[in-house]
Amino acid sequence: MKKKNQTSNINKYLLAGLTMVCVLLMFLSVFYVRAAGPFRVLANLTVIPMQQGFNKVGSLLVDVSENLGTLEESRKLNKSLQAKIDELIMENNNLQEEKYELERLRELYKLDQNYAEYEKVGARVISKDPGNWFSTFTIDKGSIDGIRVDMNVIAGSGLVGIVTQVGPTWATVRSIIDDSSNVGGMVLSTSDTCTVRGDLSLINDGKMRFEQMENNDNKVEVGEQIVTSHISDKYLQGILIGYVSEVQVDSNNLTRSGYLTPVVNFKKLQEVLVITKTKADLTGTGAAEEQPAGEAGAPAEDGAGEAAPPENGADAPAEEGAGAQPPENGAGAPPEDGAGEAAPPENGAGAPAEDGAGAQPPENGAGAPAEDGAGAQPPDQGTPEEGAAENEPQEP
Repeated sequence: MKKKNQTSNINKYLLAGLTMVCVLLMFLSVFYVRAAGPFRVLANLTVIPMQQGFNKVGSLLVDVSENLGTLEESRKLNKSLQAKIDELIMENNNLQEEKYELERLRELYKLDQNYAEYEKVGARVISKDPGNWFSTFTIDKGSIDGIRVDMNVIAGSGLVGIVTQVGPTWATVRSIIDDSSNVGGMVLSTSDTCTVRGDLSLINDGKMRFEQMENNDNKVEVGEQIVTSHISDKYLQGILIGYVSEVQVDSNNLTRSGYLTPVVNFKKLQEVLVITKTKADLTGTGAAEEQPAGEAGAPAEDGAGEAAPPENGADAPAEEGAGAQPPENGAGAPPEDGAGEAAPPENGAGAPAEDGAGAQPPENGAGAPAEDGAGAQPPDQGTPEEGAAENEPQEP
């Protein structure tokens, strides 16, 4: 009991002492500001820096946490935005491609209207020879689409070239800029004809050469249109080739030559139009152009088996009967070695009598006249002399 009472008394004394200290401090803080100054300074020097440090660490942790969340959201947003950007870029590229294709197709449609008198087939270029220029290229249309050799090909504003090879689903086109190309041209305003030659070395400067234009009074100026001429053997008439850029008189003073700027961009060919009629189809001169000049008027090869009549006018076969010559005295002696049919004698033995001459025997008396002059048989008499004596011609 004593120990408990002693402990209780000590607590009471301690509580009373602390209460007095607090009251004293209160009085000191109220009435003695100066006395409390050192305590405040001590508190500021110890507590405030620690508080600031804790605040900074807490703020840093909060910022890091917020930044981590924001970074993750930003990454997700960036990923979705990048996908949207890629989609829009692809869509924009498709729209641009469709726009350019539409412009090209509009040009082709305009070109189709300019040459509405010709039927055409549209085609795409699928390959070309190495190099910067479309001198020779392949299209995606062939014989199953009605494409044939020598059909004219157009694009842009005028002539591109001509079909040279055809497969079932493809065709090869040789353009007018190729070194082997020659096109019959004509100045549209004056009708002066010329020859437009392909030259890949000149097309690098954007021009082509024309030659063999007559030097006459017709004035050909820069900017004049040159089109395909009516005398061209394979190119249809009136298709625009280009515009005159330079013209001069040749050294012979008989012809003129110069340069033209083609209307087709031979660096960029994607779609073309193929005219489904050739020059031979429209003029009907395809077979005549292929026939050599020295054989004009000769029969076709299919009829070459017919034998021509012999030069001597005889009706005997040309080969087998040619060796059987008539005897010199004109008698109808049989041919040597039993040759098939004897040729009629030169003096007309065996020939039918002339109209109105009556039934007179022939001069050599070689029997009855042979029909159609072929296959005259020898008479039954023995020697030619006896036959000639017995059948001496009578006076009318």
